[in-house]
Amino acid sequence: MYPMAYVREHPDLLRAGLVARGRDPGEIDRLLELDRERRSLGEDINRLRAQRNTAAHRPAPAAPANVAEAGRAEFGQLRERIRELETKSESLEERLRTGLLGLPQIPHSSVPPGRDATENVVVAEHAMRRAAPSAPRPHFDVGHELNLLDEQRGVKVAGEGFYVLWGDLARLEHALIRYMRQLHLSHGYVEVVPPILINSTSMQGTGQLPKFAEDSYQVQLDDLWLAPTAEVPVTNLFRDEVLLPEDLPYKVMAYTPCFRREAGGHGVETRGIARVHQFDKVELVNFSTPEDSYAQLETLRGEAEAVLRGLDLPYRVLNLCAGDLPEKAAKCYDLELWAPGVSRWLEVSSVSNFEAYQSVRTNIRLRRAQAQKPEYLHTLNGSGVALPRLVIAILENYQGPDGRIEIPEALREEMGGARHLRPLPFIGEKALSQGKHPKRTGTESSPR
Repeated sequence: MYPMAYVREHPDLLRAGLVARGRDPGEIDRLLELDRERRSLGEDINRLRAQRNTAAHRPAPAAPANVAEAGRAEFGQLRERIRELETKSESLEERLRTGLLGLPQIPHSSVPPGRDATENVVVAEHAMRRAAPSAPRPHFDVGHELNLLDEQRGVKVAGEGFYVLWGDLARLEHALIRYMRQLHLSHGYVEVVPPILINSTSMQGTGQLPKFAEDSYQVQLDDLWLAPTAEVPVTNLFRDEVLLPEDLPYKVMAYTPCFRREAGGHGVETRGIARVHQFDKVELVNFSTPEDSYAQLETLRGEAEAVLRGLDLPYRVLNLCAGDLPEKAAKCYDLELWAPGVSRWLEVSSVSNFEAYQSVRTNIRLRRAQAQKPEYLHTLNGSGVALPRLVIAILENYQGPDGRIEIPEALREEMGGARHLRPLPFIGEKALSQGKHPKRTGTESSPR
């Protein structure tokens, strides 16, 4: 969010930024016109208030009745007119604030031009050290056969877009979370457990509202929202606070479940778990001085990449073009994993520098010296990284020639030393009717 004073001082820069994003530069002109009208109205209100104050002190108590009555009438008319203009001014203020909230961040000079995702620039690629599977199968086929991925019961319990992990796949997800937390602690992060339910002020502060209201789950009775990402509660932990230069960069990590309705996206990816409504994620949030934020962006990108390199997974890094850049980001890298079973690149992390976009909305500032006026600092964030697409990449890249799924070496200790995911025996009459129930040999089978 840009303050109105910044819009007045830099209209051409903002118009150019809107053009780069494929937006109408006339948005700036409309904001300037609203601002002029609001300020002119404010001058009228101040003039009328001065007249009202004068009328309130005349006529003198000894004045004739008709003169006193005229004075009271003038006072009442002025009061009524002021109320009318104040109502109009409040309406203009709200329209102006809505317009300012809707302005996107101006792209950084290093952001490539382009209209959409087809013009994003690949800036790095990483191949696996191990041999790729010769005939990779989709994660949903493999997961169902092992009885470790269960979409049907997820739908039964919650609805479309929800799923259940069983047995070793559930253990794998927890092992991944622990692996990422330990890795980022070694990068100097402070770990925090934030609230999962957050208020509208917090959602607006990080830019989720008003644009993404339809994509978020709301508890309307209490005006609370289920966190779409830990970026929201973590960033707002410092709302209305002033940090010091020696505090920065301040790096915070949080593991949370995340919830997204993805309104309008239902049915786009109906098979598998690439697009779901609830998922786990380790989030990285950085607070930085403005002059250091782009160096910090590269550090943050490296920290997210370290997760994927440590798991020996094939990935690439995209520098998003201006037309595909998230509205609140001045620059953004997407990290994408290759999923050979579905032949697709899957985004697992967006690493972004928001500059002062969020700090203006949340009023997070930096004071360099006691006598200096505080300024807005820069915020950055990136997933470090998101599940379940990480699980998809493991299921599809770690398929052995014997059909078993190998566990990445970095996770084996957490998985009790196991080298492969173990299938979970099917149970119940349905499994029996489908010929999937283990044979009754007189000894109870065990998933362990």
